Amino acid sequence: MSVISDVIAKVKQTDPNQPEFHQAVEEVMETLEPTVKKHPEYVKANIYERIVEPERGMQFRVPWVDDKGKVIVNRGFRVQFNNAIGPYKGGLRFHPSVNLGIIKFLGFEQIFKNALTTLPMGGAKGGSDFDPKGKSDGEVMRFCQAFMRELYRHIGADVDVPAGDIGVGGREIGYMYGYYKKIRNEHTGVLTGKGMSYGGSLIRPEATGYGTTYFAAEMLATRKLDFKGKTVAISGAGNVAQYAVEKVNQMGGKVISLCDSSATIIDEAGIDNKKCNYVLELKNVKRGRIAEYSDKYKATCYEGKNVWDVIREQGIKVDVALPCATQNEINGKNAAALVKNGCICVAEGANMPSTPEAIKIFQDKKILYGPGKAANAGGVATSGLEMSQNSMRYLWTREEVDNRLLLIMKSIHKACYETAEAYGKKGDYVTGANIAGFTKVADAMLAYGIV
Repeated sequence: MSVISDVIAKVKQTDPNQPEFHQAVEEVMETLEPTVKKHPEYVKANIYERIVEPERGMQFRVPWVDDKGKVIVNRGFRVQFNNAIGPYKGGLRFHPSVNLGIIKFLGFEQIFKNALTTLPMGGAKGGSDFDPKGKSDGEVMRFCQAFMRELYRHIGADVDVPAGDIGVGGREIGYMYGYYKKIRNEHTGVLTGKGMSYGGSLIRPEATGYGTTYFAAEMLATRKLDFKGKTVAISGAGNVAQYAVEKVNQMGGKVISLCDSSATIIDEAGIDNKKCNYVLELKNVKRGRIAEYSDKYKATCYEGKNVWDVIREQGIKVDVALPCATQNEINGKNAAALVKNGCICVAEGANMPSTPEAIKIFQDKKILYGPGKAANAGGVATSGLEMSQNSMRYLWTREEVDNRLLLIMKSIHKACYETAEAYGKKGDYVTGANIAGFTKVADAMLAYGIV
């Protein structure tokens, strides 16, 4: 067996009930095979095995009281995976599906994503199986405060800087930051995604969606193409999807789909800026369901289905796909249908939204495929810019942040493209992203010795 296969086998043996983590490790490790021969120093220092083992992980009880006075108990997590190149950095996810395996998969991916941004940030992830959907503001506040009562011990502006993720938006960040500030008696950049009134950055809510679109545009440009006149399918209806719609519209494309956990809407006329603003209010203010879109506008609603199932079943033509919902939302059948229906480019706004079977189909058919750790790195990149502004006690303009984000996404694309070519895998953004991120972290780990 090779060094790489030994590491994968050990992960599966050590953590047998964490399939998402296994999937992430396999996807990364298998592409690192070319580095084994080129970098014997990594093998000697056992970097490959060390990098798949978190530096530390916390699991804790989160008791809180609902509006009826009932005591509820949830489970909280924070996995600090690697801080070789900077403080731990990664979001918090509040969703019923959250477990240790999912947090480890997300934290592992975060190592390489953060390394690609060129900013000094390590990799981490956290969250809880708490579901904010259907909860009152008071219930969400009490949960967030209970969650922070334990988390505060493990984080800090130069130690670990969490942010938002699924189920954690501006409201939740505000409640957690307010409680951290109260119990620590300090106003510091310990969370990102903060509101503008207390230390946030312009463009942060838009960053992941904008960045994914910028990355897709860079991929299209390698074939002398752009978004103008392209039909674009986007999944999800949260921040990432919302602002991907906005940026695609600015670039001349037409978005025809959105979805949430209950339904998918298809609007063949296109989700223009007016309709996009309605979605922002529906999801961010009213906290409604995407099905309500079809009541207001002429669109078809498919209950209980995701975007990719609908595209497959209805034979809908799309040029570009931006999956922005959740992990493993595009399976092999969906990928085959996208290719058949004319899709030429897939850029992942979510983390690991394509199954291994789907990725293989995209690559075999020479589809431009941008993996999440590269394509959706705009969010954490702008979190890094927020950290910089907090450290300087300074606020950049909207244009400054957006320009820096665009330059970072161009830099990430360039690193992925050139690294893939250097290792004999031209056009393979998965290999390029994984090797470029890995070598940066591995070199830092080597410099520290065995720690």
